Amino acid sequence: MATGNINVSVENIFPLIKKFLYSDHEIFLRELISNATDATLKLKHLASIGEAKVEYGNPQIEIKIDKKGKKIHVIDQGIGMTEEEVKKYINELAFSGAEEFLNKYDDSKDSGIIGHFGLGFYSSFMVADKVEIITKSYKDAPAAHWSCDGSPKFSLKKGKKEDHGTEIILHIADDSKEFLEENRITGLLQKYNKFMPIPIKFGTKTNTLPKPEGAKEEDPAPTEEVDNIINNPNPAWTKQPADLEDEDYKNFYRELYPMQFEEPLFHIHLNVDYPFNLTGILYFPKLTNDLNIQKDRIQLYQNQVFVTDNVEGIVPEFLTMLRGVIDSPDIPLNVSRSYLQADGAVKKISSYITRKVADKLNSLFKNNREDFEAKWNDIKIVIEYGMLSEEKFFEKADKFALYPTVDGSYFTFEELQEKVKDLQTDKDDKLVLLYASDKEAQHSYIEAAKAKGYEVLLMDSPIIGHLMQKLETSKEKVSFARVDADHLDNLIKKEDTTISKLSDEEKEKLKANLEEVIEDKKYTVQLEAMDSTASPFIITEPEFMRRMKEMQQTGGGGMFGMGGMPEMYNLIVNTNHELVGEILNTKTAKKRERLINQSIDLARLSKGLLKGEELTEFIKRSYEMVK
Repeated sequence: MATGNINVSVENIFPLIKKFLYSDHEIFLRELISNATDATLKLKHLASIGEAKVEYGNPQIEIKIDKKGKKIHVIDQGIGMTEEEVKKYINELAFSGAEEFLNKYDDSKDSGIIGHFGLGFYSSFMVADKVEIITKSYKDAPAAHWSCDGSPKFSLKKGKKEDHGTEIILHIADDSKEFLEENRITGLLQKYNKFMPIPIKFGTKTNTLPKPEGAKEEDPAPTEEVDNIINNPNPAWTKQPADLEDEDYKNFYRELYPMQFEEPLFHIHLNVDYPFNLTGILYFPKLTNDLNIQKDRIQLYQNQVFVTDNVEGIVPEFLTMLRGVIDSPDIPLNVSRSYLQADGAVKKISSYITRKVADKLNSLFKNNREDFEAKWNDIKIVIEYGMLSEEKFFEKADKFALYPTVDGSYFTFEELQEKVKDLQTDKDDKLVLLYASDKEAQHSYIEAAKAKGYEVLLMDSPIIGHLMQKLETSKEKVSFARVDADHLDNLIKKEDTTISKLSDEEKEKLKANLEEVIEDKKYTVQLEAMDSTASPFIITEPEFMRRMKEMQQTGGGGMFGMGGMPEMYNLIVNTNHELVGEILNTKTAKKRERLINQSIDLARLSKGLLKGEELTEFIKRSYEMVK
């Protein structure tokens, strides 16, 4: 038997491993299974090219718990190691830079340190106070038995093992007894190893068999004990799209998200091998208007090993609301497989995913526009977010982004321009696109616009203010205006102007009468000469101020402090309306005040601003006026 010291000059390397990765100590099992998988796949390759004179067969990896003996066994049927290879790969190679490692990382909080020196196997010491390796190479060489108690000292002797492969035995430390619980290990296997390419056995399970012919109804069904294989070695993303049907994609979605009961709207299969390797499937779920709760649903894998569900940096931010899987061996990760090292490859991957999603959306739009329109409300938040945050996506989305109207029609921007340009171009040759954010609350304003033949869009997502700002700066001579931002004649100004029936003197008198009654400082009185059939009193909120406040509330884009400003409204009075003339000519101050209050409250009611005590007072006054 050989004994010796691992090639490390400072004895606190094992405590450092435990210290630095303690918050992530569950990864030990993932690392050991990943190593076992690599060893098995290497044997498969060597057997396929004739270098390994062994039968590859149907190997599996087995995890066993010995609760009484406080041990976990990880067993593979892979390539194995000779005694010399154990010395090289376990004792020397992993610790070749240990001294530099300690000098660089002692007293630091870099949880990625393990990756710098290939110490994946040594993550075992985060949960074990002793680790054994019993291994036999596929070559004609004796088995080897390595043992280490968490200090730099090890022992290496001939082992007792007949078949090629490796068994790692972890003697679990007292502070890690949780890993001797079956449920804990099951959870880790399902989290990290659900789609590993080699079957993973963890105990057995009982299967119910069909009853034999002639069996009585009360007879129990026969059962059999079978291996409990916890993973699917051939998940959908590892297959070619041509080999999958729609139902296969739906079944895989259910496998990924067993607690998600709604079907995905559609999927995007990613498959590229140059200039980087990337496979995966992304799903568009039904999305709400909440920008936050949807994230962290895409799972990142590296060669079918789960890494993280935080894919920011790899997937463009606007697509982190999607679901699915991305698998790439070219994403630079350290051994904990949880921390991205940003580089050019990641940026290329992000650009590829953006392009692939845009192409898929464009294809769906062109091939089945009716279906695309039906799904628009469920996917618009992703598309609008992408148009805001990714310039290349914005350019591509111009072909398929939709602008729905309050009447349920859908237009692309180009179609919309063509549809409304004759009626909705103002005297300065600017196209004014009217929109509503709430069909019910802004109903009277919408109807007034429709009466003039104007098209009114329904723009109700939380980031629409930002997007309109983007469109106004990207498109020539285009502006958006909410239908209640001003009187229609002011929103779309034409050359002809309506002449007021009131003289300047009468206007001054009317304004003084109104301001005497209106005590609320948030209303600014504006007298306008409008068509006599238009409403006598209209309350509007200036487009610029309202939009800036909304944009600030959804993050960025607003002017400093605008989100905290009080509400400000314009009270537009139609000087050509009969009621306004009656108010002006009323001799009794009490009656005039009553008419003004009733008229303003009607305008406030149509704007949704009349509530509480003021609404109660309005109703009471209305009953008195109809007596």
